[in-house]
Amino acid sequence: MVYYPHMIDLHTHSTASDGSLSPSQLIAEAHAIGLSAIALTDHDTINGLDEARSEAERLGIRFIPGIEFAIQWEPGEFHLLGLGLHMPDAAFSTSIAELAHTREKRNREIVRRINEELNLHIDYEDVVQLSGGHSVGRPHFAKILIQHKIVKNAEQAFDRYLGKGRPFYVPRENLAFQDAARLIKVAGGIVALAHPMSLYVAWGRLPSLLASLKEEGLDGIEAWHPAAKPGHCKRLDSLGRKLGLFITAGSDFHGEFRHGRKLGRTTGGRKIEDEVLEAIPLLSGARNGVDCASHV
Repeated sequence: MVYYPHMIDLHTHSTASDGSLSPSQLIAEAHAIGLSAIALTDHDTINGLDEARSEAERLGIRFIPGIEFAIQWEPGEFHLLGLGLHMPDAAFSTSIAELAHTREKRNREIVRRINEELNLHIDYEDVVQLSGGHSVGRPHFAKILIQHKIVKNAEQAFDRYLGKGRPFYVPRENLAFQDAARLIKVAGGIVALAHPMSLYVAWGRLPSLLASLKEEGLDGIEAWHPAAKPGHCKRLDSLGRKLGLFITAGSDFHGEFRHGRKLGRTTGGRKIEDEVLEAIPLLSGARNGVDCASHV
């Protein structure tokens, strides 16, 4: 018998944070293209998990409840995936509520800067309405700039205005790695470093950094990400294995807010095969049918 691997995806976003598809629409799209398993990892929120889980159960797709936390880090961007969240406690909910408050403060400052520098008259409520009442993120501000014909597309909005170091980029308070890792583990999940290349850490320093993070709770790294070059992904894969870390892979799908990213595919358009799900016992079928990481 010939085995034909299914596609999966371990890093996606919905309208609960900064994606363009609702949680149920995301699952329906995953089903339509033949994914056998999917993780929803919205930024700093788990509000979309129940809706996504219900739709996944209806359509027969394995569902991995997750989250993506931003971590306090100066050189670049440090994002942490929590995969397999099944028991979020009160501390988890409190931390998410605090993050939502700091996000709103940051977003209101972005509105102020846009109005002041571009002589526009945008209300924060306009941006909230654009987000569908969900968590507001920079892609929504990109859409505002497009609507006002300041830029042609989201890529231009980030390059000129919203990316790090640009006029409308406003940093916000993020969790410390140890705090985020503890929240994820208490909730029953595993801790994986998202898109490691965004750390902007030299290759020579990366092994020692990952080793120290492992001592503090890191379980795996997302070696395979569409924003990284295939050669770099292979190098990250090899490094992670040498350090005894799980290797995850994802599309970081945001729908129309990130063009060129397709569900079930990672760097270079490569399929993320279901063999990936066999490498992490903690996320295997024992807990609501989940697991991740390994071959791409």
